[in-house]
Amino acid sequence: MKVTFGSLVITAGVCGILSFASLATSLGTKYWYIIEMNPMNTSDFEDLSSHSGLWSINEGGKMTADADSYTADYSRYSETERRMHSAIVVVLPFSLVLLLFGGICGLVSSLARSPVLLTRTAAYFFICSQLTLSGVSLYIVYSYQALAEIERVVGPEGLAYIDTSFGWSLGLAGLSYGLELLAGMLLLVAARMAKRQHGRPTMT
Repeated sequence: MKVTFGSLVITAGVCGILSFASLATSLGTKYWYIIEMNPMNTSDFEDLSSHSGLWSINEGGKMTADADSYTADYSRYSETERRMHSAIVVVLPFSLVLLLFGGICGLVSSLARSPVLLTRTAAYFFICSQLTLSGVSLYIVYSYQALAEIERVVGPEGLAYIDTSFGWSLGLAGLSYGLELLAGMLLLVAARMAKRQHGRPTMT
């Protein structure tokens, strides 16, 4: 089956829309990191069960719904952890905003069938993907540091009764990263196809 310019840019557009939706959903949900206590042992230790997003934490059914909840207790978090969290809540929303403008650029360059504009839009999506990847990677490192802090609070024995995992919100952010890369690659292929079409001699 022959791949056409139209099918490439439409697929890239769909990938861009899905990446934006995935990242927006992940930022707005509270299942980035999940901590579960073994119900057989909650009487021996404080119930630390929680699921958290970037701006809120649900601990034992109680919602703490502001970003300052991560930094208000200075005795609980180190300076490095607070700075990492501040970087995460800046980088990922910034990547979301860039994706919105990237969609506009992609639409204009596709309608113009300009190889230069398509190439630059592809590079733009690659930059967005690197920002998203940086935010996700920072969150993973931040979470492991938070786990080390929990171990310090409850001790190795208490940690044995705690199950931790990354939630589906983080998975959506990772999916957004992959879709951004795919959109960029499709736009690069479309740029090469448009360049070949512009280079063909016209029949007179």
